[in-house]
Amino acid sequence: MADFIQSVQVGRLECLLFWVKPFGKRVLMIIPIRCMSCGKPVGHLWGEYQKQAKSGRKAKEVLDSLGLERYCCRSLFLTHKDLTAKVGRFVK
Repeated sequence: MADFIQSVQVGRLECLLFWVKPFGKRVLMIIPIRCMSCGKPVGHLWGEYQKQAKSGRKAKEVLDSLGLERYCCRSLFLTHKDLTAKVGRFVK
């Protein structure tokens, strides 16, 4: 489970910084703050989406309850693959 810390600027993309408990350190998660297609703010919903998805609810129900109706916004959450464990090994 990850706890939100702050937002950071990476080039032209604004991303969210999370505290990831299994690693015990801050990790940059590539969760855009806004949808890249329509511009709707979606970054603040990531933590709640993770909680509800891990509790066993279907993805459709979770996305509906969060108010994500457009397919562009929904695809950000459905297609995200957390690679922090793999990338974290290569930190300088």
